[in-house]
Amino acid sequence: MKHFGICFAAFSAAMMLSLTAYAQFGRPAPASLPEGFVPSEANLSGSLYPAVNPKTRQVIFQFRAPNAKQVSVNQSGKTYQLTKNQQGVWSVTTDPLEIGFHYYTFNVDGTDVFDPNTESFYGGSRENSGIEVPESKEEAWYYHFNKDIAHGQVRHCRYWSEMNGVERLCRVYTPAEYETSPDKKYPVLYLLHGGGEDESGWEVQGRVGDIMDNLIAAGRALPMIVVMDSGTPRSFGASRAKNGVDVTKIFVDELMPYINKTFRTLTDRDHTAMAGLSWGGVQTWQTVLANTDKFAYMGGFSGAGNFSGPGAVQGANTPETAYNGIYKDKDAFNAKMKIIFISVGTNEENPVRETYKILHDYGIKNMVFYESEDTAHEWLTWRRSLREFAPLLFKTK
Repeated sequence: MKHFGICFAAFSAAMMLSLTAYAQFGRPAPASLPEGFVPSEANLSGSLYPAVNPKTRQVIFQFRAPNAKQVSVNQSGKTYQLTKNQQGVWSVTTDPLEIGFHYYTFNVDGTDVFDPNTESFYGGSRENSGIEVPESKEEAWYYHFNKDIAHGQVRHCRYWSEMNGVERLCRVYTPAEYETSPDKKYPVLYLLHGGGEDESGWEVQGRVGDIMDNLIAAGRALPMIVVMDSGTPRSFGASRAKNGVDVTKIFVDELMPYINKTFRTLTDRDHTAMAGLSWGGVQTWQTVLANTDKFAYMGGFSGAGNFSGPGAVQGANTPETAYNGIYKDKDAFNAKMKIIFISVGTNEENPVRETYKILHDYGIKNMVFYESEDTAHEWLTWRRSLREFAPLLFKTK
């Protein structure tokens, strides 16, 4: 009984310390949630807020700041003002949101702060908080962990870039069978993030590991290596990084040789693809169309080589003149490119719809267009796009 008393006292002290931590770092003490609300998938263990209502798609944000005069939250460009209760906890319930992943930031008396209840995610060129407004389990099967299938690995790698003048980071998915089939070589998909994000985006927000594991296990996609690199030159200060670097040249002249040397890859163009989301889609067009001897597949998720709007080809607004006239010989181009995939969310205004129509009407073949239902310019659109794109790869003779 003496030992029990000591343990109980220690437990009580730990609980008091935990509650103190909540108070000190803006985390409301745990309580019950309103009916219909559940913790966001992006929350830290034990954090109830932010809470989402899967049916209404509303979110309740909370932040403890007893001495603050004003607290707001900016969620995907919309600002909500929070109100304070007697315990010093500020809260607000949002309007209905689109399903999927969303960045947000609290502002406390003019200073932007993280939500200590959630994981942090790199987006908007900085670390941000994030929430997941869930879709049904039946719809979300492909980007959640499945205990009944084999799982690959996402490796964090570094390589030296002479062009950039620094070490660069990339993340590399290898399928489950990579370790058990030591003599087998694999096709490669180079997968790019969007503006303001980095090489972590597809692994963390995009859930690429689960997507590829599930698609491969279901027989929908071939086992492949997926390489995720930063779409911008790295910079650790002017004394180290080289300025004015074309990152698309880094991809082709430094990243690809590193991957082919380090991993068991099929190096011919028929087994090499590139795709990207938003600005990464623009970079995909820039990279692939300048190196059609190295790529046979390309995809643009909410971003491509557009003829108008963001990412428009400079000085070339027709297929005849775009990318040094590569589309002009349609027969030659169609023979080279096995799949051109373009996708967009139904809730986003995006010139990729026009891009697809112009190229299709011009006579470009092997094109696939996909619209993600009821999603915006965010990660659920791009998870779905990868779900549709990956099964098309490396199956065309």
